Amino acid sequence: MGALLGLLALIAVPFVLLAVAFKVLLTLLVLPFRIVGALLHGLFGLVAGLFGLAAGGIGLVVGLLVLLAVFVLLPLAPLILLGGIVWLALKAFRPAVRAA
Repeated sequence: MGALLGLLALIAVPFVLLAVAFKVLLTLLVLPFRIVGALLHGLFGLVAGLFGLAAGGIGLVVGLLVLLAVFVLLPLAPLILLGGIVWLALKAFRPAVRAA
């Protein structure tokens, strides 16, 4: 039984070595594509990160403008409306300047 197991091992060793060599060759063939893919992934990740940072900054500015409008301009809206009506009334009663 031991001799049969040894003979089987002698037959299997070249196939195992062939499989390992094939995997190493395949890995070496695919390696440049993996390196380029990793570089592109990093580059696009950096661009996406910068875009996200810019979008966050724009969102912050828009949010602050909305807060300004809600807490400052909205309470002043009746006074601004009254001032606009007075300005329009004064402008309506002012004589128009005619070009010669």
